[in-house]
Amino acid sequence: MIPLHDENPTEITPWITYLLIGINIAIFIHQFTLSDGQLNEFFQIYAVVPQQLTGSFNGIVGQQAVSEPLTLITSQFLHGGIAHVGFNMLFLWVFGNNVEEALGHIKFIIFYLACGALAALSQWIFAVDSTIPLIGASGAIAGVMGAYILKYPKAKILTLIPLWIIWTTIKIPAFFFLGFWFAKELLSAYLSLGISSDVGGVAYWAHAGGFAFGAILGPLLGLFSDSSNRLKK
Repeated sequence: MIPLHDENPTEITPWITYLLIGINIAIFIHQFTLSDGQLNEFFQIYAVVPQQLTGSFNGIVGQQAVSEPLTLITSQFLHGGIAHVGFNMLFLWVFGNNVEEALGHIKFIIFYLACGALAALSQWIFAVDSTIPLIGASGAIAGVMGAYILKYPKAKILTLIPLWIIWTTIKIPAFFFLGFWFAKELLSAYLSLGISSDVGGVAYWAHAGGFAFGAILGPLLGLFSDSSNRLKK
């Protein structure tokens, strides 16, 4: 299922959401200018490498230009391919604007980056010795989705769905669309247990963790505050 847009108009310009999309796309374009060796080095510097993060927590200071804890932020702006960045930015565009409106610009960027960092830590817990870099905005965007499902459970999401050899669009309540997505990611995360941490793939625990933390942090930061409700009047 691919979301196309929701039916919740915003009364403010979600410029933080647009800025995040722009930065992610700009960095991805920069990645295209790098050779394979340079790209690997780029990921080693700015991505979360669980083994190195574990070492930093144990007091081992590396020689990287960026400290390992800071990669919990920088890794959120790296992507592994066009589909990776494309789908992430689509989901951010569909769900980010309304959550930004509810929280306000400043709280939204704090919320977004915190969800991304906590999502990466959720994956790290299950692969503390892995040498595979963790990259992508998926964890942060999952946090946005976790807040969205609480704030707008009945919102209709125009969704592109494959039916045999054709595609069609239907409107699905956010509760079912995002609930199904979370259940799928959580099941995939559970099934990934026992798989070698040195095998690359999708960071399902980051997705599930980001969603859960988004559902927790959103209300704590005022997702249901009177000020956010007044924006709708």
